[in-house]
Parts: sequence; C-alpha cells; structure tokens
Amino acid sequence: QVQVVESGGGLVQPGGSLRLSCVASGVTSRLYAAGWYRQPPGKQREFVASIVTVGGVNYADDVNGRFTISLNGATVYLQMTTLKAEDTAVYYCNYAPFGYSLGSGFWGQGTQVTVSS
Repeated sequence: QVQVVESGGGLVQPGGSLRLSCVASGVTSRLYAAGWYRQPPGKQREFVASIVTVGGVNYADDVNGRFTISLNGATVYLQMTTLKAEDTAVYYCNYAPFGYSLGSGFWGQGTQVTVSS
C-alpha cells in the first residue's frame, strides 16, 4: 500500500522560510512526477509547483521566484522563502510513479503552513 507523508510545515513569520518534504513508501515504480498543491482556508485546492523527472519544473505565478521544488532520490522538497500571509494553507504532495500522470498519483494527508506575525 502506497503511503505519502508530508512534513516540515509550521508557524512562520512573514518574510520567513520553510522547507517541506514529501516521502512515499510502498511504491513499486520509480518517481515520474511530483507536485505540491495547497488549500487555503475556505478555498479550493490549488497548484503550487511540479517537477517531472524527465522534464522540468513549473510554478504557479504567485510563488514563482519564491518557492523552489526539487528532488533528492525519492524525496520531494518545496523550499519556500519570503513567505506571505496568503501562503497560509494546508500543503499537499502528489506523488506520481511511472504509469501515472502529473497530479493523478498518490496524495498525502497534508502539512499545515501558517504565516503570521
């Protein structure tokens, strides 16, 4: 059974930084793509960033230049800098092994990021 676990969330002041991690277990195929999504309070889940192992990276306009998605082995990271109050959300990782398309893989339970002074 595939399990995806996100970690690294927390409370941070505006202008601060956090690094989120996403690790999957029980996966029998190599990672094809991974994406970070977030759900702000009272809003729908939205795309944040993605990485394709045979392609490139992509970012939502409002995080481009502040967030960086990367891979180290099978762990997916989201480095977030210059955080703003509007970045407050539950952040989810979607882990797509080969055989899955970006966004159609396995979801974690999410990690809360709160940006507040």
